[in-house]
Amino acid sequence: MQSFDLAIIGGGPGGYVAAERAGAAGLATVLFEKKSLGGVCLNEGCIPTKTLLYSAKVYNYAKQAGHYGVHNTEGAQLDYAEVVARKDKVVRKLVGGVKAAMKAGKVTVVNAEARIEGKEEGLVVISAAGEKYSARNLLICTGSEAAVPPFPGLKEAGDVIVTNREILSLKEQPKELVVIGGGVIGMEFAAFYNTIGTKVTVVEMLPKILGPLDNEISETLQKIYAKRGIEFCLNCKVTGIEGNKVVYENPSGETCRVAGDRILVSVGRRSNVKGFGLENLGVEVGRGIPADDRMRTNVPGVYVAGDAVSGTPMLAHVASREGEVAVNNILGKEDRMRYEAVPSVVYTNPEVAGVGLTEEQAAASGRDYAVARLPMTYAGRYVAENEGSDPSLCKVIYGKEYHEVLGVHMLGNPSSEMIHSACIAIETEMTIEQLKEIIFPHPTVSEILKETAFTVK
Repeated sequence: MQSFDLAIIGGGPGGYVAAERAGAAGLATVLFEKKSLGGVCLNEGCIPTKTLLYSAKVYNYAKQAGHYGVHNTEGAQLDYAEVVARKDKVVRKLVGGVKAAMKAGKVTVVNAEARIEGKEEGLVVISAAGEKYSARNLLICTGSEAAVPPFPGLKEAGDVIVTNREILSLKEQPKELVVIGGGVIGMEFAAFYNTIGTKVTVVEMLPKILGPLDNEISETLQKIYAKRGIEFCLNCKVTGIEGNKVVYENPSGETCRVAGDRILVSVGRRSNVKGFGLENLGVEVGRGIPADDRMRTNVPGVYVAGDAVSGTPMLAHVASREGEVAVNNILGKEDRMRYEAVPSVVYTNPEVAGVGLTEEQAAASGRDYAVARLPMTYAGRYVAENEGSDPSLCKVIYGKEYHEVLGVHMLGNPSSEMIHSACIAIETEMTIEQLKEIIFPHPTVSEILKETAFTVK
């Protein structure tokens, strides 16, 4: 039986980043992954969807090139098969990069399903592929899977029903797509298919898309995509599936139906915490695995990171940081997880990004706050690169008394590449006055953050 300092179950963003950090620090590490290294994010989520969305963005740029004095592009065509093939190529390349990082860190990778057998002489014993392994510490990074409610008629619909996994493998572009769920995953797929010409309908039980997002920004994004042809059925409860039709109840209580070649079920995700032997260690389990701010579970020497953690944001960058915190504490370094400045991004076109409190959250908390806002068009670079653009916004939530930055929310490209500045401002408890003193490069769209700060007197 091989023995290690650290065993990690799950090779997603939490697991492989933790393994890389542990290996670099000299910990003998074994990483178990039953599918492909990179987990859902790299193989079925973040990377493949963003690759598809970028192809759609390039296609849209080609169609809109006349706005920039570039002509004879009216015949631009998108080859769906080539777009999917490029997505697969990108994924293969990045999975190869993760493999190389594991090799560089001298991490033992076991491509097999792992099961926790229990403890022997204080060491966690794990079996995989007919072999047994022991470790002084265990890090659980088993991730999550798409939650699929038991809608009546769902099983009978067969291949018409897809989740984020199956839709990435479609060989042909659907002519009509119904998306059940207007969250981040649902909206990103809706945006992609809408851009390349698929008729898209989004059915959402809440009164808005992108539930936790700042209301002003989510409403504006919805209007942009409604104008582009997406039909939104909000406040609508799905009651069943009839073949290729989604049956739902509208706000008036009427039963309605909408048909699609494919029906994407995108109503959230649930933690993978069963079926691999956690009960053999006595690890506390609910909808996820509870952990403290050092990522420790209730069992000494057992840590958790990523989507398996109870009640934390299911985001790849959160998983990676949680994995780092766990490894640092195993190494005896003082490190604690903080969630006050976690950025979130929606990779639609235009992009949405936010960090910290939304205006609604600030109001609900009872804080005495104020809001500063500017359209992105106050940044010269944005105007230069967004001819005839959609509505845009930079919104800063700050405390009235001390002017501390509480939240920043953006609508407009490239919000995803700018939000980290706001993360730093919140993490360091920066004030509006301090933000004004930061030198931003000119011309950049990021200057909008400083310009918005200067609206505060």
